[in-house]
Formats: sequence, structure tokens, C-alpha cells
Amino acid sequence: MQQSLPHVSVVTPVFNGARYLHACIESVLAQTYRNWDYTIVDNCSTDRTLEIARQYARNHPQIRVQTNKEFVGAIENHNRAFRSISAAAKYCKLLSSDDWMYPECISKLVDVAERHPSAGIVSSYAINANGLRWGHMPLDEEIIDGREAARLFLLGSIDAFFTPSLVLYRASLVRSEPAFFPGAAPSADLEACLNCLKCSDLGFVHQILSYERIHDGAITARVRAMNSQLLDRLRILLEFGPIFLGPTELERRTEEQLSDYYKVLAEAFFNLRDSEFWKLHKAGLAKLGYSLYSQRFAGAVAAKFLDLALNPKATAEKVLRRMKTSSVRRPETRGYSGRTES
Repeated sequence: MQQSLPHVSVVTPVFNGARYLHACIESVLAQTYRNWDYTIVDNCSTDRTLEIARQYARNHPQIRVQTNKEFVGAIENHNRAFRSISAAAKYCKLLSSDDWMYPECISKLVDVAERHPSAGIVSSYAINANGLRWGHMPLDEEIIDGREAARLFLLGSIDAFFTPSLVLYRASLVRSEPAFFPGAAPSADLEACLNCLKCSDLGFVHQILSYERIHDGAITARVRAMNSQLLDRLRILLEFGPIFLGPTELERRTEEQLSDYYKVLAEAFFNLRDSEFWKLHKAGLAKLGYSLYSQRFAGAVAAKFLDLALNPKATAEKVLRRMKTSSVRRPETRGYSGRTES
């Protein structure tokens, strides 16, 4: 029976993931779907990651450990993991080292993929410490035209379908690119999915099939701290918008994102963010053809000033809350993937 099931290659790229790796691996072993192999790619970890991975590999022949001779960036380590998938694999399941899957995860994802051969990626819902990660997917649709799914995402109507621990990739798409995750930005997972949606559809399982761990070690915790995900989303809109949106849609959506972006920058202005923050956003905007010190920024600062002046009670309450929490580091929610620095 097992051999009649499509083969799935599960991969986990990891750097210093010893704290959570046990739970991650155990969730793979607990899958009700049995026709899989599992490769863990260690990126020169300095904790017990490699020891843990090798211990599991000794006891489970389906698990293989691959070690990098030199430390590489997180995206390159993911691409090395993708290049390690089995030649027999019909599907690839990426699982971040700090996440885990519910037992029916692979089975449910493969079921949708098999019933819809046009699906290049199949996603699902996830839960984290803050509750259900809601992706705003149409509840009555199990398969969505790829170009329409990309259009809905760029317009802000759907979200979160692209996070690695949620997604099953068709292996032929993974193999079609030497670097399946393009570039080096933390949003490479999103870009990979958008590239897939140019030529394939999006499948979706309307169930919670994975758990995303929120912690300060995740790449996106640092991304959120600097609000650099706003730059990345704007860059992605400008890159993929001409492919999936009409000219009017793209113009309107660009204005919406710029407006939201400059509101955040105005908030940062009154929060007295440091020079590193402003240097990052000034350079990032310049690369996209925009200026930090623009009429949009001046207008957003003026609007924020009026809001603070006209709502003194709310302003005082915000200041007090900020003072109370200034010495406490709060975990960030995920914006793209939940990858650790691997």
C-alpha cells in the first residue's frame, strides 16, 4: 500500500535549532502518511543540532542528515535542502526546524494535490501562540486559479498561504530552478510561490495542519523589529504586479501600500527610531525609486501630529504602555516564513 502512494521528500534546513528540533522531527515520524524520506540540512550549527539529527538518523532509515562544509545564508541553505530531495519524489514538504506538523498534514495536502493535478502548491491553515493564523481563503474553494490567487494576494484579499511549514510543493517545480527560493530576501518563500502561480494553481486544505512557533530567534522577528517587511512587500508588488494585476489595479494598490508604509514611518518618527532604522528605509526606498523625505512622508507626519494633539488622553495612555513594556522583549508575529537563521 505504501509504495502506491506518491513519494514525498520532507526537508528541514537548520542552524542552531537544537531547542525545537526534537518536536519538529517527531512530528514527521508521527505522520499518518508513510511514503516519505526526510533530509535535515545542518548549516554549521554550534549547538547540539547535528548530534540530535544524527541520533534520529541512526534510528530511522528514512532520515538523512546533510552537513554544510561552510556556513551559508538562510536562503542558500533552503535551496541546498531543495536540491537534496529524492529523485523519486513527486512532492516536496518543507518544514522549518522550529515548527511541527499535525499527524494528518502530509496526507491531507497530498490528497488535494492528487485530485487537482494543476495545483503546483497546496497550503493550509496554521496555529501559533496567538491563535489561528487566518489566511482569508475562500471557504468554498479547494483549488484556485494560480494567477487569480496571486492577484488576490497582491490586492491584499488573501494572505499567509505561502509560509513554508504550511505548503506542499510539486517536486517538478522545485527541480525546475537551481535556486527554488530566489534572491536573498526573507520573502524568498513568497516569491517562490508567486513564481509557481504563474504556471500552476493553488490548492488549499481548510484545516489546521501545522504549528508555527513564535520566538525571538526567527528571522522575521528581526524583520518585524525594523519594519523591513514593508519594503519587501512593496518590492514584490512592483515586481509581480505587472504580471498579475491590471494597470489600474496596480496603480491603486501601489498607492494604498505607500500610504500605509508612510504611516508606519510617521509612527517611527514620533517613536524616535534610531539611525539604523532610517538608514535601512532610506536606502530601501531609493532602490525602489522613492524618497524617504517626500511629500507623502511630510503628510503622514503631519497627520500623526494632529492625531496626537487632538487625542491627548489616548496619547498619554500609549506613552505609559510603552514605558511599562520598554524593558520587556515581546515575541514578534510572523510576516513571511517563520524560518530560523538557517
